Amino acid sequence: MAAIIERDGRFLVIEEHTSAELRINQPAGHLEAGETLVEAVIRETLEETAHTFEPEALVGAYMTHFQRPTGDVTYLRFTFCGRAGEKIAGRALDDGIVRAMWLTADELRASAERHRTPIVLTCIEDYLAGRRMPLDFIHTHSVALAVR
Repeated sequence: MAAIIERDGRFLVIEEHTSAELRINQPAGHLEAGETLVEAVIRETLEETAHTFEPEALVGAYMTHFQRPTGDVTYLRFTFCGRAGEKIAGRALDDGIVRAMWLTADELRASAERHRTPIVLTCIEDYLAGRRMPLDFIHTHSVALAVR
């Protein structure tokens, strides 16, 4: 999950430690057991930026394949856009997150070599192009498995 949050022409992004070095990313993370996609992006945004997040639309779904010495990895990212609340004073950020910051689209374009993946800028460009799907486009079904 990832969040695109724009306020006054600036986007809320994070700077985080990675195995490569400090990288820029949208607030993003993994789906936890039992969560919906929307619940996950709300949680991840709060954990990484100390801002609450109210998703308004799905910008897109993005897939990236990475070749690594330890084995290939594929990531599937659902990117949402919406509004952030004010920063919660004193709230600690997730391990590895150095800071949250607000950058313009031009600043993000100029720093593309520091992005965690090329998807960071692709998502911003899709958002700026007006790509949106309503949240009711996403369906979650819980299935309880019977033990026999």
